[in-house]
Amino acid sequence: MFAYIDPGTGSMLFTIIIGIATAAFFALKGLFVKLSFIFHGGTKGKDDTSGLSSYPYVIFSDSKRYWNVFKPICDQFEERGIPMEYWTMSPDDPALSEKYRFVHPLFIGDGNAAFARLNVMKADICLSTTPGLDVYQWKRSKNVRCYVHITHDVCAITGYRMFGVDFYDAILLPNKYLIPQLREIESVRGIPEKEVAVVGSTYMDGLRNQKLNAPDNKGNRNNITVLVAPSWGPSSILNRFGRTFLKALVDTGYDIIVRPHPQSYKSDPKMLSDLKNEFVENEHFSWNADNDNFDVMNRSDILISDFSGVIFDFVFTFGRPMMYADTNLDLSPYDDCWLKEEPWRLGIISELGRKLEEKDFGKLKEVISDCITDNSFRKKRERIIEEAWACQGEAAVRVADYLIEKHTEGTKQ
Repeated sequence: MFAYIDPGTGSMLFTIIIGIATAAFFALKGLFVKLSFIFHGGTKGKDDTSGLSSYPYVIFSDSKRYWNVFKPICDQFEERGIPMEYWTMSPDDPALSEKYRFVHPLFIGDGNAAFARLNVMKADICLSTTPGLDVYQWKRSKNVRCYVHITHDVCAITGYRMFGVDFYDAILLPNKYLIPQLREIESVRGIPEKEVAVVGSTYMDGLRNQKLNAPDNKGNRNNITVLVAPSWGPSSILNRFGRTFLKALVDTGYDIIVRPHPQSYKSDPKMLSDLKNEFVENEHFSWNADNDNFDVMNRSDILISDFSGVIFDFVFTFGRPMMYADTNLDLSPYDDCWLKEEPWRLGIISELGRKLEEKDFGKLKEVISDCITDNSFRKKRERIIEEAWACQGEAAVRVADYLIEKHTEGTKQ
């Protein structure tokens, strides 16, 4: 008689088997490389496609959408003539099309194949913006000396899912105001303090450069354009208010652009599918999933969000008004829930724009119009920009300097 294995268990076992097989494959290739080195005088650090060579610097990106974080850093290493590896899990990552001489972009696969490769990586320094190192599938490799995390926005270091950066060695921050809450998390959990450097934001520097070189393109000047760009998960606008909220927006007669968080396509596919089926695109309503959000921000007069980092992108880069929805954010899945006080990022959102409540939906056209003409937040925005975005225009240089110094320290040990 055959034993029955339910589909969920079968899928899990299949995933484990594939992971073991992939890891074994790379281990055997690594042994071959070592033997080749011994018998043929190979060069230490020479690139091979197994991912097991020893590299001074590796950038790991789990998605092409973080290219705007890493491109300025790669450009710095290219300009300095310093070799760097760029490993991505996106087969269409823009990095793969760059004509670099010293930076070597490589698609390492996705899922278990990518993690198997990362878990046996040999590198002095690995830089990444991906949270959850040593928590889920991505494990620390014993052959990596230093894991460095860089944030992909200017507001969050405790806003990741639980244990987001606990097992990194160093953190590169956009401002000094995030340090106390990082230290509080470390203290509560009883983990060692990580090395911290305030370097600014490569991402925000890039947005500002785009803005300086882009035409003022806010679309149809005869109509207001509203950008809806929420976060993801059960506390986001689309999950909390969904149809009711979008119906109220459509009824304003304004031009509406809805840009779901990329993670929503993985975590909330049915919710998005249902909304897209009901709210079809027309000349005044569109769904947006561009890899780069600059164009939709550039042509929008106002942003409506919730607790998403896009609030800072929009306000800091364009200086335009925003509203944040009152979604009663559940902090329990996040590192934020370990803090005694309100997370810094949530506290300053209220100083950047107006809170949008469900009771406002019936008069949304008037509320949006009033918010656009309200200048009461302007001075607060200017102050917060200076606080939250340190080292403006210098981030890429500072990151490169930091990584090079860390590598130099390692070679002296």
